[in-house]
Order: sequence, then structure tokens, then C-alpha cells
Amino acid sequence: MGIHEQGSLSVEDLFSGRQEVRLSYEGQEYRLRITRNRKLILTK
Repeated sequence: MGIHEQGSLSVEDLFSGRQEVRLSYEGQEYRLRITRNRKLILTK
């Protein structure tokens, strides 16, 4: 996974060809997805 010096992460690396990933933060699960219009949406 391509984490850069500044702590940034490429969306392409994070998604690896998928349309949605699930993220866990402080015991909560979130969904990050790419829309048809190539926008990012984060939902709980």
C-alpha cells in the first residue's frame, strides 16, 4: 500500500479496483465508496 512521506494515501491504492471499502475508527464502522460520478462518499 502506498503511504507517502506526508502520511497521505492514494485512493487507487486504498480501493485496489473496488468501489467500496469499510473503515474502522474508534469502534465504529464506516463505508467509503466511489460514486458513478467519481466522487467519494463516507457514511456511517
